[in-house]
Order: sequence, then structure tokens, then C-alpha cells
Amino acid sequence: MKEIMLGITGSIAAYKAADIANQLTKSKVLVHTIMTVSGAKFITPLTLQTLTKNKVYTDMFEEIFYPDVRHISLAQKADCCVIAPATANIIGKLASGIADDMLSTVVMAVRNKPVIICPAMNTAMYENPITQNNIEKLKSYGYLFVEPKEALLACGDLGKGALADVETIVSYIKKILQIE
Repeated sequence: MKEIMLGITGSIAAYKAADIANQLTKSKVLVHTIMTVSGAKFITPLTLQTLTKNKVYTDMFEEIFYPDVRHISLAQKADCCVIAPATANIIGKLASGIADDMLSTVVMAVRNKPVIICPAMNTAMYENPITQNNIEKLKSYGYLFVEPKEALLACGDLGKGALADVETIVSYIKKILQIE
């Protein structure tokens, strides 16, 4: 059975992560979920826990005993890491080597496995040269991207920045994992 680590950050598109997790779970993929604090403001960890039948990680310093170092073991056991939605904040953190929460720390510990980033943000934020430079930097390190689509955004703007369709993201993950 394939395993993925699904990271969810603080975007209105976070609700779509539930569908991603659900579709992957139905395809017999074991989904481990990590949510940033802001991601958990948009969708509850309970939703993801119910869909994946796995604990959702939100706090790096949770006082539950594990026989392993949790952020390292999650990175080691996942066949791939997916961040959907990925905000400009998480993209910037990863491009700068900042590991200050559970999600960024786990991603920084991933070695020799695909990391798929699915951006979702306002068009101006997505097109900002800093964001574009961070994306190019991550691509140069081998990170993979599922490009956002052009749509009417939650803020009312029309432009590129909407999370790619769930079907597109799930198909890409399955292709990377080589599953039907």
C-alpha cells in the first residue's frame, strides 16, 4: 500500500483537501495529514481524520509519546509528500529552508521522494516575482508543481491562482505513485 503525507495550509481552498484525501483513501492510499495552524482555521482536523482514518498532525510539540521522532518518521515512511493547497507562505518557507512548524519540518526531512506542491492564492500573490522566484528555486531542487488554474477567486479577482481541480491533483499523485 502506498502512503502519502498530505499537507494543508491556510487557504480558502483547504476544503478541497478533504476531497483529495477521500479520493486517495478510496484508491487504497494511506494518507497522513499535517495541517498548519492557519489551515486548521479553514477546515477541521476531525474532517481529515474521519476521511483518512489516521491522526492529523498540527502541533510539532504535542505531548503524546511516540517511539520515534515523529517529523522524521512521517517523512521517511511516505512515498510522496503533497501540499494542497500550498500558500505563498509555505512556498517561501520551503524555498528559504525555514522549518518552524510540523509541515515545513516534515517536508525539509523528505529525501529522495517526490514533493508535489499545489499552489492556491490570489493572482497578485501568485504572480509576485518573489513567489515566482521561490517556485523556480524549488523546481531547481526537484520539487514538483501542479499549476493553479485561472478562475474567479474567493476575493472576487479573476486570474491564475485557484487550486487545480481535485481530479487533476489526484491523477498527478497517482501517476507519481504509479497506481491506477
